[in-house]
Amino acid sequence: MRISLLAGAALATLLGASAVSAQTTVITRDKPDVVVDRSETRTVERRDTADGCSTKTVSKENEVGDRKTVTKERCD
Repeated sequence: MRISLLAGAALATLLGASAVSAQTTVITRDKPDVVVDRSETRTVERRDTADGCSTKTVSKENEVGDRKTVTKERCD
């Protein structure tokens, strides 16, 4: 009786192990192409003065006509 009990337990283990086999799922995603829009026009203007200061002005304008200007002044 003890042998049949061990045989039954071994059979149940084998059947249970085959029913619980692991599956691996690999998900791949195609990334869209990167589009760089260079439709802005940019103007850079640099000026140096006699007292050691320098000024840099950057102006940007997009295709709609919106304009942004940034000026930085640096004195050493």
